Amino acid sequence: MSQRDLVAELRAAHLTAPPGLRERVRLISVEGQPAPRRITWRRALAVAVPVAAAVAATIVFTRPTHQANRDQALERLAPATVHGSAASVPAPTERAAKAFTVPTAPDRAQQVGATLGLRVATAGAVSDAVKRALAITASLGGYPLSVHAQSHGKTAAAMLTLKVPRTHVSEAITRLSALGSIRQEHVDVTDKQAGLNTTDRLIARLQRQLTTLRAQPTTATTTAQIAALVARIEQLQRGEAATRRATHYATIQLSVATPQPTVATHHGHGRLHGVVIALTWLGIGAVYALAIGVPVLLVLAAAWFAVRMVRRRREDALLG
Repeated sequence: MSQRDLVAELRAAHLTAPPGLRERVRLISVEGQPAPRRITWRRALAVAVPVAAAVAATIVFTRPTHQANRDQALERLAPATVHGSAASVPAPTERAAKAFTVPTAPDRAQQVGATLGLRVATAGAVSDAVKRALAITASLGGYPLSVHAQSHGKTAAAMLTLKVPRTHVSEAITRLSALGSIRQEHVDVTDKQAGLNTTDRLIARLQRQLTTLRAQPTTATTTAQIAALVARIEQLQRGEAATRRATHYATIQLSVATPQPTVATHHGHGRLHGVVIALTWLGIGAVYALAIGVPVLLVLAAAWFAVRMVRRRREDALLG
């Protein structure tokens, strides 16, 4: 056998090391390497990063902000106000305030609506105020549209809808305001004179057309036109009369009530209140840390096992 044939045969042969030799080589490689450290800076960083992220997310998303606290404080301190289209006068104090004057024009048709809220001391005072309000309304030429009253123990309330001639509405509000402490005043004034003037001009134009048609020879066409004009004029006149009746009386919504009983609330905290709050926040942080950190740790552990298996296979392949 020539040297070339011997080299070719040696290259083609697949030699396998015996198990004893392979184990000795593995032990030599393990003895030559330094012992792996249980805790390395990479492992510590892999654990610290998700924990820090979880704590930061807990603080950001669960801690109440100063803006929310400030908005709640403003809502508690903001006084109740009453808005009106023509006039609005809030009365936040318990003492009686001077009633406002309704800005009406006697020579124009105006629709007036007013709301007046009063507060009295006792349930008996509510009953007396209702009686006096009805007497005041009758003395001014008005009448009650509805009266609702109720009482429960020491508390009582009454709601009255009064109709008063528009020319006496300012006097009515002034006299009604003296029945208790003003808590709410509101008035709306809507001018109807412009619409009435437009209706008057339309009626006058239709009446001129009616006069012209009646002067013409009587035919079926003219008769139908005259009937339509008469019906239209009568409809406009009825609407105008209803508007004038509505503007003749002002509507006053009067409410009389006793103060609502206040329930004292205790906002004090015990000595261990701060400890309870701290433990609560620590518990919330722990829950977030587990929810975010555990999946990250599982992924890192799976990656570590995968790298170790690849390294073991490479060693087996080398020894083989």
